[in-house]
Amino acid sequence: MAEVVLFHHVQGLTDGMRAFAEQLRAGGHTVHTPDLFDGERPATLEDGLALTRRIGGEVLDERADRAVADLPGEVVYAGFSFGAGTAQRMAQTRPGARGALLYEACLPITGEWAVGPWPTGVPVQIHGMDKDPFFALEGDIDAARELVATVGADLGELCVYPGDQHLFADSSLPSYDAEATALVVRRSRQFLDRVG
Repeated sequence: MAEVVLFHHVQGLTDGMRAFAEQLRAGGHTVHTPDLFDGERPATLEDGLALTRRIGGEVLDERADRAVADLPGEVVYAGFSFGAGTAQRMAQTRPGARGALLYEACLPITGEWAVGPWPTGVPVQIHGMDKDPFFALEGDIDAARELVATVGADLGELCVYPGDQHLFADSSLPSYDAEATALVVRRSRQFLDRVG
């Protein structure tokens, strides 16, 4: 079974994030859920973005690095939206990554905003809605397509769901879509079974 580090989105480590982690654990996987916001749960996306600016990217990166410091290198990095960026950075820069699960965000692997090249042999699965104003309409879906094309069909998969919600897999938020989330969980467990 796989060991996973799941990074939360900008509204913090919500009950919905904890519930999602529990669904992965129910598949037999070990899932760590670090709280990079020290218990704060912003009420809206805008409040969450303001909190990340207040804390600062460097401090958030340091918190994430501390959260994984005592874990083995061979883990799957997962994250939602803001947390997907953290997960992707770790999958690309921390040696030994077993894979990456990126939910509702994907950073470019080429160009001026790139974290760097994708590591050879590291599988990735990316999830998002086809009309999500952040994932689909701000370029993340294009970055996801590029990443999947780069790693190849045997290692990369882009899973797109009909809808316009962001954070649709967080059962504690109004944007929650139970049907889509059930499919996300099933595909995520299948991915973890393969890489674990």
